[in-house]
Amino acid sequence: MPGAFLFFLILALLILITVYAGKLTMPGALMGGLIAIALYFGSGFSSLALLGSFFLLGTMATSWKFKQKAQHGFAEKNHGKRDIFQVIANGGVAGLLACIALIFPRHNELILLMIASSFSAATADTLSSELGTLYGSRFFNVITFNPDTRGENGVVSPEGLLIGLAGSCVIATIYAGLNILEWRFVLIIVVAGTAGNIIDSITGATLERNGKLQNNAVNFINTLSAALIGWMLFFI
Repeated sequence: MPGAFLFFLILALLILITVYAGKLTMPGALMGGLIAIALYFGSGFSSLALLGSFFLLGTMATSWKFKQKAQHGFAEKNHGKRDIFQVIANGGVAGLLACIALIFPRHNELILLMIASSFSAATADTLSSELGTLYGSRFFNVITFNPDTRGENGVVSPEGLLIGLAGSCVIATIYAGLNILEWRFVLIIVVAGTAGNIIDSITGATLERNGKLQNNAVNFINTLSAALIGWMLFFI
């Protein structure tokens, strides 16, 4: 009980801090809190640490040279303040998996791997989008491989892909540091996160550009696909 009380106290403080700092809207922060609660009770501290790592890395990447990105027209809207739909898009899959872990605790190892894969993809997408547009030198359409406009949906750069890969590696390393596991799980998280990031770009180049999906739906597909890829690789 003391541990749970401390958790809720820290969570309440973090919600207030993120709203006050302009990183999340109040509904977004509350939804993030619900996801954090599900992760804490469903799959333990490890998944909660992954959520915190993704949020920290994503926030830093979004804030990095924000004015420069805004001048070129590819900065996050609302000065990077994320709303409830963006929170669900990036963390909703992990939250749902944590709820499943509550019902089927004997599958916790697999579910935690899927959660890590989803955060790996979310981190890779955020970092490659936010930093790839800044440091990329050549931009091309992920479908046609033809040169394309920087910051456009489905447009990637070698630098951005490498930055996204680095983000996945960070999440995988944190996962490994908090769990005694086979090293192949670390590779699975990196592969699933990178694959999810590429799927995000493909979906952006097709369905989002055609107006059939919005960016939040594309990001949700990114994390869901990574979790499913992690699930498939688990049994190989």
